[in-house]
Amino acid sequence: MSKKYQVVGIGNAVVDVLSHVEDVFLAENGIEKGIMTLIDLERAAQIYAKTGPSTEVSGGSAGNTIAGLAQMGGRTAYVGKVRDDQLGAIYAHDLRAQGADYEVPMAPADHAAETGRCMVMVSPDGERSMNTYLGVSEFLTPDDIDEAMMAEADWIYLEGYRFDGPDSHAAFAKAIAACRGAGGKVSLTLSDPFCVERHRDAFRVMIRAHVDLLFCNEHELRAMYQDEDLSVVLRLAAAEVETVVCTVGAGGAYIWRDGAETHAPADPVQLVDATGAGDLFAAGFFYGELNGYNTFTAGRMGCVAAGEIISHIGARPQADLKSLFAKHGLL
Repeated sequence: MSKKYQVVGIGNAVVDVLSHVEDVFLAENGIEKGIMTLIDLERAAQIYAKTGPSTEVSGGSAGNTIAGLAQMGGRTAYVGKVRDDQLGAIYAHDLRAQGADYEVPMAPADHAAETGRCMVMVSPDGERSMNTYLGVSEFLTPDDIDEAMMAEADWIYLEGYRFDGPDSHAAFAKAIAACRGAGGKVSLTLSDPFCVERHRDAFRVMIRAHVDLLFCNEHELRAMYQDEDLSVVLRLAAAEVETVVCTVGAGGAYIWRDGAETHAPADPVQLVDATGAGDLFAAGFFYGELNGYNTFTAGRMGCVAAGEIISHIGARPQADLKSLFAKHGLL
């Protein structure tokens, strides 16, 4: 008998505020290009006031993955904290509209922190610079983890960014115990090189003890294992995890499993906005895994899904991903 959920994601629940900016805007406002920087509410308001027209959509790294997988028909749920405010309502509605279950109780309207938001500034070259106010999302606690939901998941998918929170490690531990105790598996995305630098030791403990599937890009993996040679860090990770999936941008992805490496190439795509590329890669890879496709095909599905996302603004698919898989001969 199949479980209720194929994948339950746990991570930040933030609304992406997407806007186009010139490089000079980044320089004038002290915004470091190409990375995610944590900011407070006052700084978020300052940046928002200075940017031009924007698009607001529910985001968060693992949330993007769950929404993408739900769009492909996957049985998914998401756990992330929002407040009972305007952006919180946007977040919950948007995620449910994708087909994912979202049942986390909202923080009360009088909570000191607001719903989180990520100011995603897209440069002319398609690179995105993210300034993130985590807001109430930072206060995910073990009380927000429904053990029955975790037990009903084939996989849980943990977001590395959520390590930036006072009770998140305990929340993850509760979710892992409930999922694994019911025969489920654990996946983790490393999220960001600077996130790895902040939490390397905690990541390593979790990876060695609990993680069955590790998602990362080459920069995150180098930061984790502290070596610039990609082949070296891939082997180090593969010695600790059953399956390692490492994206390398336009070069596609390398997947290590059972001591063997598989390379899944990416198709040339005009880069418009890199937001969500890794998130939707994970969604495509999961789709392949969950539906019994081989490692190479799952990797190619990830690349196709990532390619669709970077071809337009925002981290929600604008094309039917399964149709794209069929067009590429993957179904």
